[in-house]
Amino acid sequence: MIDLHCHILPGVDDGSPDLETSIGLAKVAVSQGITHMLLTPHHMDGVYFNAKNSVIEKTNAFQTALKANDVPLTVFPGQEVHITGELLKAIEQDQILFADESNRYLILELPHNEVPEYTSKLLFNLQSLGITPVLVHPERNQGFMADPSKLYGFVSQGCVTQLTASSYVGVFGEHVQKFTEQIIDAGLGFVFASDAHNFKGRNFKMAQAFEKLEKQKGVRFAEIYKENAKSIINGDDVILGEIHHIHEKKRKKFWGLF
Repeated sequence: MIDLHCHILPGVDDGSPDLETSIGLAKVAVSQGITHMLLTPHHMDGVYFNAKNSVIEKTNAFQTALKANDVPLTVFPGQEVHITGELLKAIEQDQILFADESNRYLILELPHNEVPEYTSKLLFNLQSLGITPVLVHPERNQGFMADPSKLYGFVSQGCVTQLTASSYVGVFGEHVQKFTEQIIDAGLGFVFASDAHNFKGRNFKMAQAFEKLEKQKGVRFAEIYKENAKSIINGDDVILGEIHHIHEKKRKKFWGLF
């Protein structure tokens, strides 16, 4: 099992604060069945700046520590890149880490409270460079919740999405869980990742999410999510299925007045 999104690189963002915690989180990941992990500290989000060379150096050091502690986990350097007007310039200056060595898939975060007006144009510009944006945790984005057609639009134009395992099993509440299920049912989800930050609350939940996915959508459906994660980290094509709009429920009528 491959985890494309986590915050267990020690001392770089709001995830693991130190090496001891990171080793402990890595052991939890292994117990979940995770064998390979993309380390994705926050980058260019207005709070955290994790330069490419620094992340590579720290990832190598963490891999050495994992081996020294007999933790069978292979880690790769990455970034959770926040959407910003400076992104194209940063890519041009070779400051961005992609999910794969061929620089095809970009782990991209939108603000939690909205979908910025310039998003569509930026995504188009990225794709014109041969880059496929991987939109992380869309199920927790208030802009997509308010208008799911925006997510449909981005996927239909070639973006892929990464859903958070914890969202699917209810860690972020019933509303987020329901929206995650709707995204999956509409064919607008592609992979699960943990987005793990700590031991409590923001943990892995990958095994639980895949167990639920198999039960609700079938074994082959769950296998495709796992295969897509492998394809992204290898820079290969993901498996595409049919997509459709998320149908919003009609508003209830009160007292027959509307």
